Amino acid sequence: MPMINADDGCPINVDVTGPDSAPALMLSNSLGTNLNMWDDQVGEWSKHFRVIRYDRRGHGRSGVPQGPYSMERFGRDVISVLDALKVKKTNWCGLSMGGMVGQWLGANAPDRVEKLVLSNTNFYYADKAPWADRIKAVREQGLPKLVDANMQRWFTEGFRNKAPVVIARMKAMFIATDPAGYIACCEAIRDMDFRASNSSIKAPTLVIVGAQDPATPPAQGEEIARQIPGAKLVSLDAAHIANMEQPKLYAEVVLNFLR
Repeated sequence: MPMINADDGCPINVDVTGPDSAPALMLSNSLGTNLNMWDDQVGEWSKHFRVIRYDRRGHGRSGVPQGPYSMERFGRDVISVLDALKVKKTNWCGLSMGGMVGQWLGANAPDRVEKLVLSNTNFYYADKAPWADRIKAVREQGLPKLVDANMQRWFTEGFRNKAPVVIARMKAMFIATDPAGYIACCEAIRDMDFRASNSSIKAPTLVIVGAQDPATPPAQGEEIARQIPGAKLVSLDAAHIANMEQPKLYAEVVLNFLR
């Protein structure tokens, strides 16, 4: 895995699979995960694309510079990665926080984006209190105290019961996240606002919602699809981490849109 420095010097951990000559597809993770959350899709997608996965700053093996972070900062990290890999334009698939970064890119770096997949995500939080509560909890108690409640948001009860190995892996991934990086990312999510900018997105866009997603309920994705001209909407029977709860269907839905 190459380590690529962002324009402010933060090291970003990057993994690239698939043919160098294929069109690029960049994948962006949810809050509290790393690039391995895409393991179920990367094999199939790399048959068709040059798949670029990365750990967002504050996560995985990437650097954890002192906050505050912002969606613009995350977007500029992406551009630094694309520049280093000499990728002029990429397709984008971002889940949760990755979908938020995708909205910034679509509006602010349209020349770098081919098509957008915005999955299980939101565009604005009018009520900041839940984020303040979460930040306070992490500062006082650490991530292990939040892990069980987080799994309940991420996956349906049925999936949690039938896939204990996946749940154990995701718990470990969540707990391994640097608390300072997690908090700085929470602050960026709390403060984001794409209400005015989403209407300017010109890239063909697919919005994926999880029918049983309590973290970013379907209504939030439906509103994003209304904001972006011509956006398509697909609902999957899943909670928040839809690509892991419905791995094959998710891969097919994204491929059908991108190809």
